[in-house]
Amino acid sequence: MSRKQPHKEKQRHRPDLTGEHRLSDAGQAILAFLFAASWIPDTFFLNYTTFLNRYGPPAVRITLGAVILGLSGFLAAKGVSIVFGEKREPPGVIKEGVFSVVRHPVYLSEILLYLGLLFFSTSLIAAVIWVIAIGFLYYMSRYEERLLLTRFGEEYEKYMREVGMWFPRLRKR
Repeated sequence: MSRKQPHKEKQRHRPDLTGEHRLSDAGQAILAFLFAASWIPDTFFLNYTTFLNRYGPPAVRITLGAVILGLSGFLAAKGVSIVFGEKREPPGVIKEGVFSVVRHPVYLSEILLYLGLLFFSTSLIAAVIWVIAIGFLYYMSRYEERLLLTRFGEEYEKYMREVGMWFPRLRKR
C-alpha cells in the first residue's frame, strides 16, 4: 500500500471519522463531469446559453469569479486539512478553523467553485447542473449530520445551533 492513501482508505482506519454517504464521492464526480461537460463547450465553442454574459462587464465578472474561486480553494484546503490532517483522540465534533464558521466548508467550497466559474461565463445549462449539485450536497450534508447527531448527540446539536450549515451566523442562537 502506498504512503498516500485516498481519504476513503484513511476513513476505514480512522475511528475518529464518522463517515459519509456511500454515493457521495461518485455523485460529486458525476456532477463535476456534467458541469464541465456543459460549461466548457457552451463557454468556449457553442455559446448557446451564454447570452447573459453581455449584461455584466467582463472585468467585474472575472474579478468576482476569481475572488469566489480563491475562497473556494481556501475552504477546500483548510477543511480537508483539518478533517484528514491528524487523528483526534478522543473523537469529537470538529469546531476549529473553517469549521467554526460553517459546518460543511468542503461542500460549500464545491458550490463556490461552480459559482466562480459561472461568473466567468454564465452558461445557463451549467447553472442548472449547479442547482442540482446544491440539492445533492444539501442532501449529503443532512445525511452526514444525522450520522454526527447519532454519534455525538447533544454536543453536535449545540454546534448546529451555533454554526450555520453553509452561511456563517452573525449571532449565536
